[in-house]
Amino acid sequence: MTAFLNVETSATGRRWIGPSLDSERLGLAISQATRFPPVLGQILANRNVQPEDAAAYLTPSLRELMPDPSSLIDMDKATERFLQAVDQKQRIAIFADYDVDGGSSAALLIVWLRERGLNATLYIPDRIDEGYGPNNEAMEMLGRDHDLIITVDCGTLSHEPIKAAGVDVIVLDHHQGAETLPPAVAVVNPNRQDETGDLAYLCAAAVVFLMLASANRALRNRGEAGPDLIALLDLVALATVADVAPLIGFNRALVRQGLSVMANRNRVGLVALSDVARMNSTPSSYHLGYLLGPRINAGGRVGAADLGARLLATNDPSEAEALAERLDALNTERRDIEATVLAQATQQAEERGVERGLVWAAADGWHPGVVGIVASRLKEAFNRPAVVIGIDGSEGKGSGRSVNGVDLGSSIAALTREGLLLKGGGHKMAAGLSISVDKLDAAMERLTELLEKQGSANAGPADLRIDGLISPTGANVELIEKLEQAGPFGASSPAPRFALAATRISFAKRAGDSHLRLTLTDGGGKIDAIAFRAFESDLGPMLENHGGQSFHFAGRLEVDDWGGRRKAKLKLEDAAKAG
Repeated sequence: MTAFLNVETSATGRRWIGPSLDSERLGLAISQATRFPPVLGQILANRNVQPEDAAAYLTPSLRELMPDPSSLIDMDKATERFLQAVDQKQRIAIFADYDVDGGSSAALLIVWLRERGLNATLYIPDRIDEGYGPNNEAMEMLGRDHDLIITVDCGTLSHEPIKAAGVDVIVLDHHQGAETLPPAVAVVNPNRQDETGDLAYLCAAAVVFLMLASANRALRNRGEAGPDLIALLDLVALATVADVAPLIGFNRALVRQGLSVMANRNRVGLVALSDVARMNSTPSSYHLGYLLGPRINAGGRVGAADLGARLLATNDPSEAEALAERLDALNTERRDIEATVLAQATQQAEERGVERGLVWAAADGWHPGVVGIVASRLKEAFNRPAVVIGIDGSEGKGSGRSVNGVDLGSSIAALTREGLLLKGGGHKMAAGLSISVDKLDAAMERLTELLEKQGSANAGPADLRIDGLISPTGANVELIEKLEQAGPFGASSPAPRFALAATRISFAKRAGDSHLRLTLTDGGGKIDAIAFRAFESDLGPMLENHGGQSFHFAGRLEVDDWGGRRKAKLKLEDAAKAG
């Protein structure tokens, strides 16, 4: 296929790929059959939507896309034991992971139970002192004072801690399961090895939501009304986007409806966090993933692990405001730590070599709370699965991120079975691990081999996929609003990316140390643009010193509400010299 606009190597080292001829024909067919604007037809075609399915795709129905909760193994057992605890007013503890998915999952249960008159105990392990998932000491402690423990976003591999609890345990999780399951009353997990895999794309909060739907159904069957589940969808949407779950099928409906719920500003924790993050427009997937999610995660990364879950669950505006401000401050601290670790990890990875199927780095003193973010940045930079490990004494704790088509979680699980890791688990795109330093090199070599068998070493710099061509004049608010109908956008359904051909720069100015603000014009119209982290590649210097030359630009459109005047803006991702 000929490179789009003949861009074989851009400023960021990528080849631009546009729609295929077949996709263009499909886009035209969609537009003709539905009378949608041609650009929207093309966006749907690029997502392999057929003309007869286009209207339904734009209006994903929760009712139509929601699976039967009982289709998940152990769901009926979990529901029965959960409602038994509710009916008998038993003491319930929630053991959650320290990320957004775990915090949202815990908040879902806390809010539901509170509306039924019960107060659950929240327990979230400290990332540094306890690590991921249930541990013997914590579960024994909870077991002494509670009748039921529910683990959310963790627990599928926690055989000994669940046994140590000494009371009934329900596991609601989505991480990769092993051949054997822990001794829990129920393990509800779409990624159990004996599951069909049809719902493997769900995050833990979606699994929790399905159990609450199952509980409400059981209540209805006996003539009782359960808590309002629609009102909880803002939490499910937040977790789905922040955990980078693919926005396909049921997830699209969850996020679309959840964003509508969030726009009503009824959850005091999310209102406080939105305000402190200066979120002054209608909620979108971008806000969930890049403004709210990182701040909630900051508690588990560099602060108190339970701050995020407490914020999401509280119904006290004063407490919400205090928690939001604390999380915002911790997020600033996290960014500073991350920048230092990223620079060191990048240098180490490049010195080791980035041509094989795994990019990895490890060092003493790296904060375990940022290794996952840094791994994600390395993955993006080198288009390889990446693992980053912080070492403390004889042990290291790390996190990994993968690329599409390469299952990192199963490979990490294999290393754990082989004894090369002290602990490890995750899913296809992300995983965590603990390792003895004396096995570090051997484990990373073995992991490299396993990932290379899946083709992880075959990719060069990731191609940049372009959805279509626009002009500065055509890039307006009306167009963006039409495109939003194809959302929500996120993992497996990225926001449309457009190219502007042979366009000049009429204004360029640095913003901070690494960003660049621009105004682009083709002589007939203009559009403002922002290139984040432009000076971390050749993109920034090339555009700053443009010399009046024409460029092809690529990026995503967004609405800029600054100053109360809505206008289109380009989030610039790449550029190449024209001609």
